[in-house]
Amino acid sequence: MPTTRVPRLRRFLVCEPRHFAVQYAINPWMRPESPVDTGLAGEQWQGLVRAYREHGHRVETVEPVPGLPDMVFAANAAFVVGGRVFGSLFHAQERRPESEHYALWFTSAGYEVHRPLAVAEGEGDLVWTGRYVLAGTGFRTTRDAHREVQEVLGHPVIGLTLVDPYFYHLDTALFVLDDDNIVYYPEAFSAGSREVLRRLYPDAVLATRDDAMAFGLNSVSDGRNVFIAPQAEVLAERLAEHGYDPVPVDLSEFHKAGGGIKCCTQEIR
Repeated sequence: MPTTRVPRLRRFLVCEPRHFAVQYAINPWMRPESPVDTGLAGEQWQGLVRAYREHGHRVETVEPVPGLPDMVFAANAAFVVGGRVFGSLFHAQERRPESEHYALWFTSAGYEVHRPLAVAEGEGDLVWTGRYVLAGTGFRTTRDAHREVQEVLGHPVIGLTLVDPYFYHLDTALFVLDDDNIVYYPEAFSAGSREVLRRLYPDAVLATRDDAMAFGLNSVSDGRNVFIAPQAEVLAERLAEHGYDPVPVDLSEFHKAGGGIKCCTQEIR
């Protein structure tokens, strides 16, 4: 019989996709020649916010800025643990101005923001497990940023190397279920990183490539409810078998830019 899972209420920061579009290509998913249905994107995003609130989570918003089409992907803007904010320095020049607007939001909310010296893309590559930080590298965030995170936040950082360009951020290849377990797609990682994950999480839930390509790993869990792309059907079944409650939220319009549920969600801890 599956274990009874206990949800933990969360505080999320999101950004309305008022200016969302695919205007450039900085990952394999992005094709500027493929139009985005902005109306549908807005409806899908509202569905995500509604799902969070219906499950008791607190949702706050940052004002979108014209000319920054990827600002909707709030997760990339910072990494927050224990009230400490580690900001972002984007790899792509097109996204660098986003950092200023998110830093201003945090500063206005009373937080001190550390501005990284090395390329760091927030929760895109920095994942809090409750004990330490899993940190991705290979395409965006650098290993220098991993060291910087450890020095600034004082938590152990475990580096993981991504090898498949379709999974260019750690949050497209792995997410945390609760304080004890994770979900990940093994083939997104180097051999050594796969071994590290096997040692750390011998009972991890593993995803298929089909579910990973459907952005099933770009999910958000509150410890019981897992907000997940409905296209990740096999993974949803596996999660249910482990006692979690899949909550399907369709953000397929955002997949055109290489993002999904987690990309649109910054957690303030």
